[in-house]
Amino acid sequence: MNSDFLEKNGVINYISGKEMSFRTQKEGNKVKSYAQDIIKKLKINPYEIYSCRQMHTDNICYASGENGDDYFYGKYFDNTDALITDKKNIGLLIKFADCTPVVLYDKSKKVLSIIHSGWRGTSKKIVEKTLIKMEKDFSCQRESIIGFIGPTIDQENYEVGEEVYDAFKSFKNRDSFFKYRNEKFYLSLISANLDLLTEQGLIRENIKISQKSTFLTESLHSARRDKENYGLNSMFVMMKK
Repeated sequence: MNSDFLEKNGVINYISGKEMSFRTQKEGNKVKSYAQDIIKKLKINPYEIYSCRQMHTDNICYASGENGDDYFYGKYFDNTDALITDKKNIGLLIKFADCTPVVLYDKSKKVLSIIHSGWRGTSKKIVEKTLIKMEKDFSCQRESIIGFIGPTIDQENYEVGEEVYDAFKSFKNRDSFFKYRNEKFYLSLISANLDLLTEQGLIRENIKISQKSTFLTESLHSARRDKENYGLNSMFVMMKK
């Protein structure tokens, strides 16, 4: 699947589900052929593909085309959960099961980022920090940035502990994206990430939200649903030339 919204705004993109899995612990070198399959489907020839060893951090790395460590299908950064590039021939890929993929793109400055934002990354405000880095390092303007919040677990199926609720104490709108029912907390990662984007000045009309729940959509991987046998979805993005 892909986002028509991103496509119309100049971002080539692809979201893979159960037709492949990017969980290298189980798939090993197969992930190289899966990445190649995405490239063939999109009919593109990127100079390099970047991914990262996602550790639920707020670390952000710039993909130049020449930096990073060698990986199965391109380059990667360790201990990183967001990627930024200003190169049109560089592909960016992140993996997710029930966490939230977020894409930011400045149509004027031609700067693209992709973010892996689970509850830990969201509580650390990785989306906000990526916006700040785009602004500081590339002179991006927030009124020119579009945002896409990709498939993620729906709130009704995302029960979390009180420690997760406590991790969001710095969010002034915290109670708008938590539900408390039968002495249990349920988190909306969509609402939390949307709050981060709009609080940082992105225009609401410039943000598109996927309606796909990883938990409810059988064609997507879900760690909560599939337990220890879960696989990893991927989201690939690259600027159009």
